[in-house]
Amino acid sequence: MRLALLSDIHANIQALDACLAHARARQAQRFVFLGDLVGYGADPRAVVDRVRLLTEEGALVLKGNHDAMAVAPPASVRTIGDSTAYWTHRQLTPEHHQWLDQLPMTLQHEASLFVHASVNEPELWRYVYDQRAATDSLNATADWRDVRYVFGGHVHLQTLYYRGADTELMMFTPLPGVALPVPRHRQWLSTIGSVGQPRDGNTKAMYAMFDTERAQLTFHRVDYDNSSAASAIRRAGLPEFFAHRLEIGR
Repeated sequence: MRLALLSDIHANIQALDACLAHARARQAQRFVFLGDLVGYGADPRAVVDRVRLLTEEGALVLKGNHDAMAVAPPASVRTIGDSTAYWTHRQLTPEHHQWLDQLPMTLQHEASLFVHASVNEPELWRYVYDQRAATDSLNATADWRDVRYVFGGHVHLQTLYYRGADTELMMFTPLPGVALPVPRHRQWLSTIGSVGQPRDGNTKAMYAMFDTERAQLTFHRVDYDNSSAASAIRRAGLPEFFAHRLEIGR
């Protein structure tokens, strides 16, 4: 099965639609959304509605930290991300809140385990930025049966880790569009990047395609109308920072 893996959409409907079209053109058979559907961007309702519709086709959806904040905004604002939670909460209906609130934090599909942040205490939203954090996350799969692959988001970067023969994790940054063999005899962990808010200096949206039958993982970068997404943020009256970062990929 060809699984299209998408994370950190952040209410960017332009980027989401571009990635969905790109994945469909490559015969994606199922979509998996790894959390943070909302937050930062101008179109939370449109994004949630689009993803909810895809669940009728069998899409799997996880909860991210910004989804949780949209349901229950923090009592005090500590970060610029917190500041948009109240705005996002008001854009969504009670039905949207209920749907987001019931989303799981982890899901297993065959040999793959999906999570927004780390498998190690997923409710703490730990960032998997390096080999140490990736090791902790992968080690936490001991409580799950037959897991060989962990896929997550949260860090807005595309990275692949695998466990070598000496149990130490190896890390490398994949090239877009190159199918990588990920055989089942190893353990793998990947952060698949961000659909709606790339932060690596490249404005193109990110997602990945996992072919479970061939045991191949392909990371993609997709052009989208980031100018329209940035303009929508400005029209909504959200912080200029969120619009500008889409224009520079930071």
